[in-house]
Amino acid sequence: MYRPPAPFLVGALVITLAACAPGSGGDEGTPAESNGADPAGDGATLTVWDQEVRGGQDEQMSRLNEAFEEEFDVEIERVSQSFDDLAMTARAALTGADAPDVVQANNTRGDMGAFVEADLLLDLSDYAEEYGWYDRYDDAVLAMSTYSEDGAIFGEGNLYGLPQTGEIVGVFYSKSLVEEYGIDVDFDSWEEFTDSLDTIAEAGGTPLMLGNLDGWPAVHVFGPIQGQYVDAEQIHNLAMGNPGASWTTPENVDAANQLQQWVDNGWFNEGPNGTDYDAAWADFADGEATYLIAGSWLAADLEEAMGDDVGFFTPPPHQGEQLATTGGTGLPFAVTASSNNSDLAAQYIDFITSDEAMEILADTGNMPVNNTAELAPDTGVNADVFAAFGQVSTEGHLLPYLDWATPTMGDTIGAALQDLIGQQTTPEEFLETLQDDYGEFTAE
Repeated sequence: MYRPPAPFLVGALVITLAACAPGSGGDEGTPAESNGADPAGDGATLTVWDQEVRGGQDEQMSRLNEAFEEEFDVEIERVSQSFDDLAMTARAALTGADAPDVVQANNTRGDMGAFVEADLLLDLSDYAEEYGWYDRYDDAVLAMSTYSEDGAIFGEGNLYGLPQTGEIVGVFYSKSLVEEYGIDVDFDSWEEFTDSLDTIAEAGGTPLMLGNLDGWPAVHVFGPIQGQYVDAEQIHNLAMGNPGASWTTPENVDAANQLQQWVDNGWFNEGPNGTDYDAAWADFADGEATYLIAGSWLAADLEEAMGDDVGFFTPPPHQGEQLATTGGTGLPFAVTASSNNSDLAAQYIDFITSDEAMEILADTGNMPVNNTAELAPDTGVNADVFAAFGQVSTEGHLLPYLDWATPTMGDTIGAALQDLIGQQTTPEEFLETLQDDYGEFTAE
């Protein structure tokens, strides 16, 4: 679709938000429970910490910040640092005297959940009502920034942040190789997809590439498989560490059996547990496998390496079922509880997550979390990725990352999957390991 050039988009963004911002002269006033700051800047300084440091990430933040400063007479003091550095410094900063007004907080229990429990983040629910965020965002997306007031329940309760970008785990494929094997990737069912793995193997090819040296990449393979066998509500409870679910169900056994069966069938590259993640996707790009199950964040690197040869699709569901795969959001923007400019901070978050802001995100090569399919590029692998995220997040089930479940689940599931793939454990034993971690945490 046609998108106006950047200067027009920034102008449209400013005009739209100036007209409807709470506290800027409208009839509805400011949300309740705020710190009382006037959203009209009048020379105020807003401190924002983000981790949008790469190419298009930095560009979209710079453009949106400049537009916000100009329209609302605000100075934005931006501190931009890597994901790892922000994770290390945020906790200390939020408990100190010089906490930022706005910070990107990782969705996980160990970060956002812990901040909520310690009363370090502001409940944004009233702002969400005022600005219409509940209408702007899909419920499944908002759930990934939602906690109970005490931080105990993930996915229900109060809203503590808004993301700009989306992520989805799906299947990258080599167009030349599927053509060579006579495969049409417009699959009607999960069974048709798995049949294609057998077709490739029988022809002497490698169906799937996996670099699982660090353990976590296999989580992004098991998650989509699990989504074909286990009810989405059960996966949400398991992945968000909420009580009421179990890892040791027959459906989870079926999913774990399927992953181990793929190994038994020789459908992965040789020695996936000893293969580095970056080396694996590079080998896939070199044509050493037909498929790579991985996250949308690899799209730019794979397109640079493969050009038009790379495509992407959502794992097809069992016949008659809804699409379901692992995915999530970029780090949500949250308001710190100690901010003296909470109204202005909320207005800023509204500004950088508006529909017009989503256009700027897409224009700078980022995948917007809203209006994703409509803003997809006309060509290239991101056209497939954007369309897939838009379809799953609005019509199917976007399933949380499984390592979100408990503070220790990342290490637990990574090591357990290495054992499952390495034939050192049975599917039942694998699931008992996960249940022990999940059960101990939820019992507390």
